[in-house]
Amino acid sequence: MTKITMTANKGQTHVQRAVSGATRWLFVLSLCLIIAPSAWGDLQAGKDAYTRKDYATARQELQPVAEQGVAEAQYLIGYMYYKGQGVDTDGAEATKWLGKAAEQGHVKAQVRLGMIYRFGYAGVPENYAEAAKWLRKAADQGDGKAQYNLALLYYKGQGVKKNTEEAIEWIHKAAEQGYVKAQLALVDLYFKGQGVPQDPVEAVDWLRKAAEQGDARAQNHLFEMYFNGRGVSQDPVEAIKWLRKAADQGDVKAQLVLGVMNDNGQGIPKDDAEFVQRLRKAAEQGDGKAQLVLAERYSNGEGVPKDYAEATKWLRKAAESGYPEAQYHLGRLYAQGVLEFGVSKDIVEAHKWWSLAAAQGHEKASEERDKIARGMTADQIAEAEQRAREWTKK
Repeated sequence: MTKITMTANKGQTHVQRAVSGATRWLFVLSLCLIIAPSAWGDLQAGKDAYTRKDYATARQELQPVAEQGVAEAQYLIGYMYYKGQGVDTDGAEATKWLGKAAEQGHVKAQVRLGMIYRFGYAGVPENYAEAAKWLRKAADQGDGKAQYNLALLYYKGQGVKKNTEEAIEWIHKAAEQGYVKAQLALVDLYFKGQGVPQDPVEAVDWLRKAAEQGDARAQNHLFEMYFNGRGVSQDPVEAIKWLRKAADQGDVKAQLVLGVMNDNGQGIPKDDAEFVQRLRKAAEQGDGKAQLVLAERYSNGEGVPKDYAEATKWLRKAAESGYPEAQYHLGRLYAQGVLEFGVSKDIVEAHKWWSLAAAQGHEKASEERDKIARGMTADQIAEAEQRAREWTKK
């Protein structure tokens, strides 16, 4: 009877343990079900805050989620340390959190980590072996940027054994993913026949792919090729099409070239209104040459109403942008004192602008500066030179 009781007790103990274990498991599971939605809710709240550039809130929401091991949160925390968004830039913290996400297979984290190790960043030294390791992981997952940068490591033998064939293979993979830098690299390789058979047709094909993705460099290159008949049959209509595409997305070079062609009626009908429009866009983007030409237009009333105040404004912007020809002309206004342009005579300021232009090799500015200096006192020359130094430090 005692034996039976003991057996029964043992059986009861096993049952109790089983029930107890099941209860604990259900308890843990219920906790997970409670916690998980909260974690993912915080992740979304953090991502939303990050998107609206509220980095303080983003970090507050994301930090605990990252500490729970959610890769996307770890990546964003790491990227914030990388960019200095809401926190001080910190290479060690960036690599720590990016590394945690990368270990879980997060592609963007792997790419960023690879790039940090490739170039070194914020106290993190270059480490080509680590760069190759993480870029390969991302490359194997089909990331074009990783594939292209891994190719460059193979080209240079950095962190991996130098292997041109392997490099070209990875460039091809990146180009096929639509990575523009890889496509442009293939353009160069096929034009020159470096590591691949020389094939201008294939080169143009990759150039067109990059241009169709909106790359202004490729669009400008296609314009030049079709306009001059280099590598393709000459086709001015096709040339202008690609030039307009580059100009329409704000490329300064394309805007200037298209503006000049408008002004000269070269390949397209002469159109003063479009010329001024293109010119203004380039000027507003800070191009010194465009600013100077726009100043001349306002000064002479060509394509725009004559307006000396606008002329002076754009001339000053061109000079401030460092364009030597504009600095030379602004110096002339100060040397002469042209009130209709709103510029009083100031030989010290004239000397300053001519000195700045002369420093860039402008011969007329150098001559005018030396000429005006002969009528200046030593103190005035010293003041002009001091102003020039201060401007250069900006």
